[in-house]
Order: sequence, then structure tokens, then C-alpha cells
Amino acid sequence: MPEIKINGVKTNYVAMGEGQPFLILHGWGSNTERWVEVAEAISKNGFKVITPDLPGFGQSDALQEPWDLNRYVNWADEFVRQLNLGDFYLLGHSFGGALASKIAVKHAQEIKKLFLVSAACIRTKTAKKGFSARLAKVVKVFSFLPLYSFFRKAVYKFIIRKSDYVYVEGVVKQTYLNVIADDLSFHLSFIKVPTVIIWGDKDNFTPIEDAKLIQSKIKNSKLIIIPGAGHDLNRKQPEILAGKVLENV
Repeated sequence: MPEIKINGVKTNYVAMGEGQPFLILHGWGSNTERWVEVAEAISKNGFKVITPDLPGFGQSDALQEPWDLNRYVNWADEFVRQLNLGDFYLLGHSFGGALASKIAVKHAQEIKKLFLVSAACIRTKTAKKGFSARLAKVVKVFSFLPLYSFFRKAVYKFIIRKSDYVYVEGVVKQTYLNVIADDLSFHLSFIKVPTVIIWGDKDNFTPIEDAKLIQSKIKNSKLIIIPGAGHDLNRKQPEILAGKVLENV
């Protein structure tokens, strides 16, 4: 796997195919390996697909200090520059979708088309999220118990369910908090790049209502809903996801 240094951070990436550059940004806790099937399918149709392990994930360097979404955008700027991508297609999934949406504003002249797949761009507070936050505080009260760690993970898995917070520690935990604090609802209206929004109607992590809100915010956008699909389209329906992308490039 090739690698480059970006401001001292080793970044591993996979490149396959020949043709127009197509950059894929994975989601939180993911890596390039989980996108191989999608990347291969796209690369066979006249694209050079580049999939990096984002800093802190996969085989790229671990974070030495907390990052926020803007720090990841700066990293992406340098990644694009060093690989000399020129005009490129951009796909972001979940956390990578939030990152891709910010990149699209900054590089509007360079991005041919933006694909937002189950993009975690909407971070507005809801009653359900408020309940989850209060429950998390209650759980913390029992931190003195011997089996607290097991109890905490069980609560997050079976009750709160939609948070990666319980699975991260230290620098990564603060990075996660920084990322989810960045609501892009207002920012989305500044995206002028032609955009395709791809979503599963059974997504329990980024609900379908988020997809519809994103479409309403981005003027030149198209929403594609995949029936029966959840959040991990790249792992559960890679052929369908790749097919929808190729139909809309």
C-alpha cells in the first residue's frame, strides 16, 4: 500500500484503475479495506479510484492530539495537492460525507461531482438525542462498579445504540466529540458542485430525514434512496452502491 507524509502524518492509501481521479473518503472507524469492492467496480469504468485511510484510522498514523473537521479538511487539501488529482470526483460516506461536503465548498472548481453516501452532516439536537445525553450522564454515576465497562457498553449498544463514543478513548474520543459538534446544516447551502445523495431507507444511524434535509439545502442535488438498505452500503450492498454511482457520474 503506498503512503505519503502530510504535515508529518503518514497516510496510507489504495489506488486502482486508470482514468479520471475518483476520491473516496470512508466513515468513522472504517478503512480502505471496507471499500475495496466499491472501488474495484468504479475503477473498471474509466476511473482511477483513490481511497485513503484517514488519519487515526486503518494503517495511517494514529492521532497525537485531538483533531476537528477543519483539521481533516486541511489534511485533505494537502492530500489532493500531493497526488495532483486536478479535477476529480469525490465520494464521502458517513463522517467522510461530512468531510467531503466541506471539501466541496473549498474546492468547488476542482470537483466534477460530489457523492454523499449516508453522510453525517446533520448534528442538530433532537428530543431523542437529548434523552441519550441524559442517559449517558446517569450511566457515568455507576463508574465505581466493578463491571462498569461492560454495563456501559451494553447501555450504548442496546439503548443509545447510535453512538461510537463508547468505543473510543483518549485523543480519539475528543476528536469524535469535536467532529459531532460540527453541524453542517447551514454550510450545505454553499455547496455549488453537482451532488448525488445516496441513502438506505433503513438507515438507523443517519435517518432518511437527514437525506431529505441535505437535498433541500443543496440546490443542484439528486436524492437516490435504496430500498431495504442500512447505513453500511459499502459493505452490505457494494454492487448496488457502485452501480448507482456509475449511473450518475
